[in-house]
Amino acid sequence: MRTTLTLDDDVAVLLQQIWDGRKGKLKEIVNEALRAGLSQMAKPDKRSTRYSTPTVSLGKCLIGSLEDVTEALAVGEGEKFG
Repeated sequence: MRTTLTLDDDVAVLLQQIWDGRKGKLKEIVNEALRAGLSQMAKPDKRSTRYSTPTVSLGKCLIGSLEDVTEALAVGEGEKFG
């Protein structure tokens, strides 16, 4: 298949570097790169296991109720409230 591609500058630089290093035909290098990239893109994601956040016990609540914001802030700042 014959087609025209417009390459981004960074892709063109990488392609030129590989082409200079391998001394092959540009067509062969582009096809090889596309095969490698497309086969990698076609693979399913490796995210097969779910991450679970570990639980930690924070101990019992130090104040009677968290509904009283003033008391909760005072205890959190180390003040005695009462």
